[in-house]
Amino acid sequence: MAVAPFFDFMPRIARMVIPEMSLHVVQRGHDQQDCFFNESDYLAYLGYLREFAERFGCSVHAYCLMTNHVHLFMTPRRANACSQVMKFTGQYYVNRINRRLERSGTLWEGRFYSGLVPSERYALTCYRYIELNPVEARMVRHPADYRWSSYTANVRPSSDSFLSRHPVYETLGIDDATRAAGYMALFDVPLEPKLVDDIRKATRGGYVAGAPRKRGRPPRSQDPEKQGLSLFTENRDCP
Repeated sequence: MAVAPFFDFMPRIARMVIPEMSLHVVQRGHDQQDCFFNESDYLAYLGYLREFAERFGCSVHAYCLMTNHVHLFMTPRRANACSQVMKFTGQYYVNRINRRLERSGTLWEGRFYSGLVPSERYALTCYRYIELNPVEARMVRHPADYRWSSYTANVRPSSDSFLSRHPVYETLGIDDATRAAGYMALFDVPLEPKLVDDIRKATRGGYVAGAPRKRGRPPRSQDPEKQGLSLFTENRDCP
């Protein structure tokens, strides 16, 4: 049975979410400032992410916590699951930082960005794009050298990991060992620039990676003003 898309309308951009279709999610620090300041901050964020992903029904496949932004690869099981996970994870984390550093206000640039990842090809690219972020930033030489990404958990699956395997991961081998070897081998192959560009644009614009885009307002049937809908949703309050 086909599932109708959920349009999370925000000013200028309607974020599309389809239950059981994966998303690449990015949230950036305000004015490109740091969001993580010591080891305990990274651990706290991952703890909140684990808690709220389980609570609201969102599978997390990959992540990378950079100093001033976050990348996530997730599959929501309900239309509003991703919004809820990001809202509560962000708010709890900011409250913790504010108490510890005796500061006020938010750390985040504003709303998070997300784009649909529609196929196996894009899913494998999204995995690598996220976990190669520290390499591209010249922070480390190999993703295995960066502690705050999911690379190690994806090549050495363990029972205490909160990650869920994307279906495409399962196709990499017949057992855990061959899947892990297949996953590691992916990182010996350069990323395809076009696929990465598609993912970046879709994430920023809130649409499906690789889909052709038309300029102008959304169709009348999807235009919130024509439907009498508010341009603001629960994500208005998301940090």
